[in-house]
Amino acid sequence: MGQFLSTVSLLVLLQGLPGIVLWTPEAIAQSPAQPDSTLPADPIQRVLAARLMTNYPDGQFYPERLVSRAELASILVKAFELNKRVAATRENLIAVQDVPPSFWAFNDIQIVLKTGIMRGYRDNMFFPNQRVSRAEALAIFAQAYGVFQFPDETVTRILADYPDAAQIPDWAKKSMATALYEGFVKLDDRGNINPLNPMTRGDMAYTLSKFLERQKTPAPVLEGEYFRSIR
Repeated sequence: MGQFLSTVSLLVLLQGLPGIVLWTPEAIAQSPAQPDSTLPADPIQRVLAARLMTNYPDGQFYPERLVSRAELASILVKAFELNKRVAATRENLIAVQDVPPSFWAFNDIQIVLKTGIMRGYRDNMFFPNQRVSRAEALAIFAQAYGVFQFPDETVTRILADYPDAAQIPDWAKKSMATALYEGFVKLDDRGNINPLNPMTRGDMAYTLSKFLERQKTPAPVLEGEYFRSIR
């Protein structure tokens, strides 16, 4: 009886906490969230309406243009309100040689570094104008979202559905499994992930639009032993 009550108490507690999702391997077969009809149908219009991305000064979005590390940092801060996380409120600045206080994304870069969502390179460099690959951008996005702690066999099973999954770097596989399961990845006509291709603004808009859908229809709370990490 005591063990039963403990289990019930744990489930009640978890159901009261936002952002926690328990998973069994069987949960992988569930359908992803259905699109929310209240959101604009076009991904670019969705993210513009949500102010997660903006047009260029000439009023054009330019979906084919590539996403830089600085742009990714700015998008992540907006999408996940990283500025409200405890780590982001620390007053001490992180030394970044190539991002002076006058740089347009200085504050956002400080936030992603303080929260650990993004990391710099050796010698305190961030390379803000460096383009990011799809694997890098989607893995970092999944880290901000919360990576599902799938067992290795589940990660393997998820990735097996994609012809070019072998190109995903080992360090990104678990994060990519989360992004794929949640429907955040825009695939090509052959179902390829293209993880080594550069991330475009159109790709990012698609990911953000699917993220907005997920906010309208959160993942279910399921009984099991695997759960999403909370930052």
